[in-house]
Amino acid sequence: MMADESQKFEESSEFDEVKADAAGDAEATADDAAVTGDEGVVELSELDQALLRVAELEEQLARRNADVYNVQHEYSNYVKRSKADALAQYELGKAKVLEGLISVLDNAHLAREHGGLEGPAGKVVEELESTLSTNYHLERYGAVGDPFDPAIHEALMHSTSADVESEQVQILIQPGYRMGEKILRPARVGVVSPE
Repeated sequence: MMADESQKFEESSEFDEVKADAAGDAEATADDAAVTGDEGVVELSELDQALLRVAELEEQLARRNADVYNVQHEYSNYVKRSKADALAQYELGKAKVLEGLISVLDNAHLAREHGGLEGPAGKVVEELESTLSTNYHLERYGAVGDPFDPAIHEALMHSTSADVESEQVQILIQPGYRMGEKILRPARVGVVSPE
């Protein structure tokens, strides 16, 4: 029985310690009553609430400013790409039209070589060639004796000779055409190489 009483005493003293701790916590909670509510949530003064709201609004403003900045840069890049694409499409369109005229220019060139392009028709062709050269930078190229360049010549024949020191055009089969630096049609040639 004594053991039971001593056990009860130990339990009651432990209970009293827990009770005292709880009372101390209650006093601390009472001191913080101005700051905390019933559910343990911190209540802020009106000034603190206003400062918190200002901080939230500043963060939202910074995010929106970053979004506007990104959209402005995306739009600027879009405009640059659009201008570059438009210029590329314009150049492609010019090249397509000029490629369609190459056969007409070939026939005019052959007629001129054979003396069949004189009078008013010859003047029209000369004006056409002049306009294409001036406005569209269309140039006919390729001549016998030019150094052979596989980037601008298409070799259809090949021979060797001791009379030449480097590969060159021996026969011009069909002239080439370029628009500025763009090759519209390579010159078709016969090439001669040194032995």
